[in-house]
Amino acid sequence: MINVDVAIVGGGPAGLAAAIECRNSGCEDILILERDKILGGILNQCIHAGFGLSFYKEELTGPEFAQRQINEMKGLGIRVMTDTMVLSITQEKVITACSTEGLVEIQAKAIILAMGCRERTRGMLRISGTRPSGIYTAGTAQRLVNVAGYMPGKEVVILGSGDIGLIMARRMTLEGAHVQGVYEIMPKSNGLKRNIVQCLDDFGIPLHLNTTAIEIHGKERVIGVTVAKVNQNLQPIEGTEEFIPCDTVLLSVGLIPENELSLGCGIVMDPKTRGPKDYGAFATSVPGIFACGNAHHVYDLVDNVAKDAIKVGRTACEYVRGEVVQ
Repeated sequence: MINVDVAIVGGGPAGLAAAIECRNSGCEDILILERDKILGGILNQCIHAGFGLSFYKEELTGPEFAQRQINEMKGLGIRVMTDTMVLSITQEKVITACSTEGLVEIQAKAIILAMGCRERTRGMLRISGTRPSGIYTAGTAQRLVNVAGYMPGKEVVILGSGDIGLIMARRMTLEGAHVQGVYEIMPKSNGLKRNIVQCLDDFGIPLHLNTTAIEIHGKERVIGVTVAKVNQNLQPIEGTEEFIPCDTVLLSVGLIPENELSLGCGIVMDPKTRGPKDYGAFATSVPGIFACGNAHHVYDLVDNVAKDAIKVGRTACEYVRGEVVQ
């Protein structure tokens, strides 16, 4: 059994910011648990600029933002276990994890949940059609292109106008693919205005509002998508169907907090955010367990993730010292 003051589940921007603040607030024994081989989380695949404008007061790429946090964390001597998957958390704040050393148990005085979020999938959308290859979430495609060095396809349709989808419209274009268009079921995009301008308008990629996919075609590989306009009830309008030939479909249809560990621990969830219910200062319903970043609720900007995670790190440290009672 490993005993620590504060255990942080997740080594992305939220977990790193929380850990740094815990140490700066006086906590000596901090442990970050990260399932990937390296720290940084989603930022490692976000190679575009636009991060850090308010947090670091300059424009950085995702990896640059993450590296600054990692350098600061290392300078403070914070312990890290990478390549470690947390399997469960109890209300007594015992963490069971699987690492390269085998199965380990960690007893913490306080736990910070910073697992990030996950993408909605095709199954959640219930789009009819076959199940060919060539259908990806936008984040998966981003990792394939930016980290693994693989192109998902050449003729692309993007369903949903979330920020990752908008960014991937530009990225795929820069890598030589042809993006047929971005199709959004709502009357306006839910992506940042700057991404609409820089990723679509600047590259002549059309954004089709009030439009959704009603069927995906193909046997072994996607050959096309049928899209249609929708009415005010978001139902397809008969007679507006259009077949769009493509070999790749990217889904950018929303994010939800990574909540399996929270649910398994018996934490009360917020039906609106799909993350842990906030009982004040990012505290969950279980005393001594806090949530921050996209594991708490989905943010638009990583700068705001880091800012709020600092508050969580400070509060967790105060809890360990007995200065905060849940």
